[in-house]
Amino acid sequence: MAANGTGNGNGNSNGDFSLKETCPNIGNGGGKGGEKLTSSFDLVEAMHFLYARIVRARALPVNDSFVAVKIGSYKGRTKQSLNSNPNPEFHETFAFTKTRLQGNILEVVVRNRDNANEDDIVGKCRFDVAEIPTRVPPDSPLAPQWYRLEDRNGVKIGGEIMLSVWIGTQADEVFSEAWHSDSATVTGENVVNTRSKVYLSPRLWYLRVNVIEAQDLVPLHQNRINPEILIKGFLGNVVVRSRISQTRSVNPVWNEDMMFVAVEPFEDSLILSVEDKVGPREECLGRCEIKLSQVERRVIPGPVPALWYNVEHIGETGEMRRFAGRIHLRVSLDGGYHVLDESIQYSSDYRASAKLLWTPAIGVLELGVLNATGLVPMKSRDGRGTTDAYCVAKYGTKWVRTRTIVDTFDPKWNEQYTWEVYDPYTVITIGVFDNLNLFGAGNQNRLINDSRIGKIRIRLSTLVTSKIYTHSYPLVVLKPDGVKKMGEIQLAVRFTATSMIDMLQKYSEPLLPEMHYISPLSIYQLDSLRHQATHILCIKLGRNEPALGRDVVEYMLDVGSNIWSLRRGRANFERLVSFFDGWMDAWRWFDEICKWKSPVTTVLIHIVFLFIVFLPKYCVFSMLLYCFVFGLYRFGLRPRHPPHMDIKLSKADSALPDELDEEFDVFPSAKSGDILKKRYDRLRGIAGRMMIVLGDLATQGERVKSLLSWRDPRATSLFLAFCFVSCGVICFVSMKLLLTVLAFYVMRHPRVRVFDIPSIPQNFFRRLPSRADSIL
Repeated sequence: MAANGTGNGNGNSNGDFSLKETCPNIGNGGGKGGEKLTSSFDLVEAMHFLYARIVRARALPVNDSFVAVKIGSYKGRTKQSLNSNPNPEFHETFAFTKTRLQGNILEVVVRNRDNANEDDIVGKCRFDVAEIPTRVPPDSPLAPQWYRLEDRNGVKIGGEIMLSVWIGTQADEVFSEAWHSDSATVTGENVVNTRSKVYLSPRLWYLRVNVIEAQDLVPLHQNRINPEILIKGFLGNVVVRSRISQTRSVNPVWNEDMMFVAVEPFEDSLILSVEDKVGPREECLGRCEIKLSQVERRVIPGPVPALWYNVEHIGETGEMRRFAGRIHLRVSLDGGYHVLDESIQYSSDYRASAKLLWTPAIGVLELGVLNATGLVPMKSRDGRGTTDAYCVAKYGTKWVRTRTIVDTFDPKWNEQYTWEVYDPYTVITIGVFDNLNLFGAGNQNRLINDSRIGKIRIRLSTLVTSKIYTHSYPLVVLKPDGVKKMGEIQLAVRFTATSMIDMLQKYSEPLLPEMHYISPLSIYQLDSLRHQATHILCIKLGRNEPALGRDVVEYMLDVGSNIWSLRRGRANFERLVSFFDGWMDAWRWFDEICKWKSPVTTVLIHIVFLFIVFLPKYCVFSMLLYCFVFGLYRFGLRPRHPPHMDIKLSKADSALPDELDEEFDVFPSAKSGDILKKRYDRLRGIAGRMMIVLGDLATQGERVKSLLSWRDPRATSLFLAFCFVSCGVICFVSMKLLLTVLAFYVMRHPRVRVFDIPSIPQNFFRRLPSRADSIL
């Protein structure tokens, strides 16, 4: 395998942010006789492990025992037995990396939990590593056997232990649940935080509540006139407010949509509270509860029946209920939308919420997470820097998390995962994190945020189908003190198409489900709904074991990417400028043609123009043929590598410290005083220039409209006369001749041209009136 970094933990300070192609030894195990990994693990290097599965024991002389598995200096132990009796149950598996075994004998020792003496054992059994069998899936799991225990002197005793021992790879079914020797320093409840897991996002739906009107509301104050009534909706811990009704009475009217994100299986209830705004406070007039399980679900746009719901006022004790009016609503769960939890620019899924609208998968995406090199120290332990790294990959509704490799700057995971692909215009996101929840007080509440090491995005449409891409990607993180390279990660990616016709057909279909176009949502609604979806995913994924913390989920979903950033604004402006560079170059080239900088080229352009005017059919044919030939020529120059994070394009290498400090500021800002004033003044300057540009664009548009508005009667008269004369000329003169004369006039020789003087049409257009002089 090609080396792409060193393990000195110095963060690769050489500043090499390029993508490197690698040649890992994937697909074979390197064992005797060309031993192979299973076909489902052909994108990673085979890692061999010594597995020991402890099932149960019987006829032990003690009632409270545990099992310790030891080889060399590596030692793992089971939890306390599930039942305190001479026949305990364990059901735990231990995995020792074969390349790092420090002995030839595997010992399985049964100990008494109440006796702390290491030399005092209940019994043990020993296995010679050279005699342990090898198992490679898809072989069936090795059946556990009963083994007689021996005392310290090798004498058989009455107790027995059921276990199985074998040499396997990461393709074994027990791999993800096993205790691993590379995390041997992690003990207790924190061991679960080192394991690899697969998570599934809950299926999300949009809940639309169309608030039409309310009637017969009962104010809390009888003398209350012209009440300001609004609706507050509660779904879980999400609150959405309507506007204040313009009908200031006890029969208010809204006809407004309130949008929520609901999660299957719809066990929550929607609470609508009718509020009366009295000065700075809001008084609850009554509430209405709607169970989501009873709400109509629709997958296509159509009429939803409007129903009346009673509003009840609940007393302070929560017991007294009285009628407080009724409210007219249309409530529906819209499964025809795709719930956006990521930015639409690099989303990993565009399917509708309703499974009925899903199309068959068009392919399979396979990802092999091989290793990382040169990671920087992320924390200090025992007086030295260390890193406990793990990876998280997200595509569609499936999240995967590799196991945590403890205390190394060059972790090796060699784990492979697969996803079904429904659209090639999707992006898989891979993030690397430092685990900070290994030596704390367990997984309860998960108060410590894992540190970010880097993130990679790979767009599937840029990959050639059935080709294996093996590259070492730089792990780049933007921090308040600048952009940092945190190391490199080596990945193997393969996108396989199950149906090429179906995949090509996707390019002609809408990106989002039809509901997004038939009944579109506003930008503000989409932003609010994305925030709700992210909040729900953080809660649901945080309840797994091991949990995916809010910090990890928000980083993978790129939460906060819509917050103002001067660096990102400059990057997007540069992207826009680079798009217009080609048009500007073409304009400058045409200007040189008109000025006869190269007489030969100008004459050729005259001939080409005559060909276009008099043979337009062959002109279109020539253009299409040129595109075809040029595309074939560019095939040899096509990109060979997937795109990756570009710090120059992102302007991360040229961002000033104050700009980065502003970008990492929270929203609302935590700054005050002169710093906030300076940033506000800078933003005012940028906005002022944008205002001038917008004003100039509006002026040009208004000048076009004023041609026939008679705002300037002389200009309109001249334009009408020009139109009338042009009609007469076109009737009696061939259009081809007119175009030829016009083009030759534009490209006339410099001897009959006055340079640097605007043309007559330009002069006329700039004198047209606009509404700029009406702006205060």
